Amino acid sequence: MISYEDAGVSIDNGNSFVERIKPFVKDTFDENVLGGLGSFSGAYALPSGYKNPVLLAATDGVGTKLKLAIDSKRYDSIGQDLVAMCVNDLLCNFAKPMFFLDYYASSKLDVEAASAVLKGIAKACSMAKCSLIGGETAEMPGLYAKNDFDLAGFAVGIAESSEIDRRSFVKSGDLLLALASSGLHSNGYSLARKVLFEELKMSFDDKIDGKKLIDILLEPTRIYVEDFLKLKPFINALAHITGGGLLENLPRIFPKGIGAVIRKHHLKTQEIFYTIGQMVDEKEMYRSFNMGVGMVLVVSPENVSKVLENSDAFVIGEVVLNEGVILD
Repeated sequence: MISYEDAGVSIDNGNSFVERIKPFVKDTFDENVLGGLGSFSGAYALPSGYKNPVLLAATDGVGTKLKLAIDSKRYDSIGQDLVAMCVNDLLCNFAKPMFFLDYYASSKLDVEAASAVLKGIAKACSMAKCSLIGGETAEMPGLYAKNDFDLAGFAVGIAESSEIDRRSFVKSGDLLLALASSGLHSNGYSLARKVLFEELKMSFDDKIDGKKLIDILLEPTRIYVEDFLKLKPFINALAHITGGGLLENLPRIFPKGIGAVIRKHHLKTQEIFYTIGQMVDEKEMYRSFNMGVGMVLVVSPENVSKVLENSDAFVIGEVVLNEGVILD
């Protein structure tokens, strides 16, 4: 007789994994989590204090940055990338993250590697002030290569109905402030890998500004939830700078007839972007990477000092009567 394990799927490994992750998953629970792990779905009570609450949802992965984590056998930080890419998107609609779910798929479950990833996800959920209330682990031999795995994340937040669409709050004369990125975050890695490893023939241990390349590339995506909660009263709109860069993400929060001027010399662009930029056209760089900016805040002139006093934000440009984004 043939068992499921003979086909490449271990139920026992899956159970062992669940038991191992329970302690740090439970550490993310807040008072709104109902029940515990092991049910068929996660339950979360709606927080009080909202007049017209609306639920918002975001989903994402970490792209081919995951390949670098696998190749270097470094699994501890990739979970933060997964959480950050989802919760940072919620903030742009003024939604406070409530809970998170993950999906982990592999050819064969490596309990040690998967536990490290999930521990990173749980830690990041705590940073994002949201609860990890469920997930799914799938073994799919024949679909994934031997050591490969994939991640997807799902975040749900809550906001006031009147605060979701930020476009009506943006006006000409507003200033654009940036919260710095921690590096490439989780976008543009297919291009980065091609340039760095295929064209420039670099290795993981090569150094840029005294830091190993693999450390730079695996620097986890910054989570902006605490910044948002602190700065919310002074912000008109937010843009998470992901795929498409400043050129394509900023117009998503502008009303018709409104655009932006970005002062390139005001950006705090890390050296890794200049290294990649040796082989890539400047406009393509600004469409593929965040160029050192993880989140852009649209702020009325009278509120700029409040934002600067209460964060590490810096001015990068202004809102103008001209559609699109101009790089100056």
